[in-house]
Amino acid sequence: MTNHRSFYLDPHGCAKNQVDGEVLMAYLLSAGWQAAGTPEEADLIVVNSCGFIQSAKEESIEAVLEWKKAFPAKKVLLAGCLAQRYGEALARELPEADALFGNMDLSLVLQAAEAALASTHQSLLPPLPSGSEKEGLSCFTHRPLTSFPGSAYVKLTEGCDNRCSYCAIPLIRGPLRSRPVESIVEECQALLQRGVRELCLVGQDLGSYGKDIGPSREGEFSTLLPELVRRLSQLSGDFWIRLLYIHPDHFPGELLELCEKDPRILPYFDLPFQHASPRILRLMNRKGNPETYLDLIKRIRDALPHATIRSTFLVGFPGETEEDFQTLRQFQEAAQLDWLGVFAYSREEDTPAYHFKGRVPQKIALHRKKEIETAQIPITENRLERLVGQELQIIVEEQIENEENLYIGRGIYHAPEVDGAVVLTASQPLQVGTFTRARIVARCGFDLDGVNSDGS
Repeated sequence: MTNHRSFYLDPHGCAKNQVDGEVLMAYLLSAGWQAAGTPEEADLIVVNSCGFIQSAKEESIEAVLEWKKAFPAKKVLLAGCLAQRYGEALARELPEADALFGNMDLSLVLQAAEAALASTHQSLLPPLPSGSEKEGLSCFTHRPLTSFPGSAYVKLTEGCDNRCSYCAIPLIRGPLRSRPVESIVEECQALLQRGVRELCLVGQDLGSYGKDIGPSREGEFSTLLPELVRRLSQLSGDFWIRLLYIHPDHFPGELLELCEKDPRILPYFDLPFQHASPRILRLMNRKGNPETYLDLIKRIRDALPHATIRSTFLVGFPGETEEDFQTLRQFQEAAQLDWLGVFAYSREEDTPAYHFKGRVPQKIALHRKKEIETAQIPITENRLERLVGQELQIIVEEQIENEENLYIGRGIYHAPEVDGAVVLTASQPLQVGTFTRARIVARCGFDLDGVNSDGS
């Protein structure tokens, strides 16, 4: 029997990192490696790490330590954002990692895997690749998909130029690099041919997509996002296009008309407002204010009454006073966001905010985080109540174990993994990764209860 080397991927971090993990797998598989179903079966364990905030960094390091403790004889490759940001230091201080590999040129993962098998304990941190292709944007149309069946993330950009003062993304992933429109359209078409029904477009800020390659108008922020969405709308078939992560200062109004024209372009907008105090927003190197943000929300809901708006808030930023926090709370009540994630500020070295004065004690930051989360519960529940009694299109994600007629799915109001779900009762077997229709009969917390209405 041929002795094939095998790997096991341990994923961490965001959807963009998930795409990177799938690309790493594609490179390894194309070189003859095999994907192991369990870590016990693998020769190499690849920890695709996150290095965005302190808790994520600790989680990724702990993963390396736990894998080495559980399987001392196996090799561990620490890949991804954490390795990119701290590769040289971790090569010295984390001997449990047999090698480290950054994320600037994923095509070199084979070299990193060999280094890990040889236990070199070296870090491979290649610079951005040069050439006519967009730098550092590896894409495998037929990469393995690690999302729930029927859904796939499509990365439009790499890096970021927004330079928010608290954010380490430019340090980790470099400047903004956008993929050509044609490349993305071809990938999406290929994914649809593979049976994917939900295309989740991701990037650090989709509103910035193409400003590094598209025509610019003096004094205006240019984006190719509407052009890309128009091109995707020309594809045939029954599918969803979900847009994730649009900086509210860069929201292209043309999207609203495109959503009106084509219901496959979901009226779901992830707009990370981060704060509402103008003073704190300026310190964050952001331009917004409560009035402009509330006006954006109103414009979206006036044009698309069934729109869903998700956001994130960042509390405990250096200099945040109680007055600033109350401004954020007032904005929260006025905005009535459908979904909201809240983070306490994480002080990240080499970012401008690292040196800001007026640090907020962690206890106060966590208290503010809890206050916003508690206040959001009735807001989200009230927003979900409007769906009770409606018939919705649902993508079926999985069958509940040991239950013949119960399934978990999502509607257009639910992004993968971060929002609630629909618990679906069906009178006949459903196929995961496909669409069905369901009548929503009740709300249970942040989830919805539905009854399958296709053929029943």
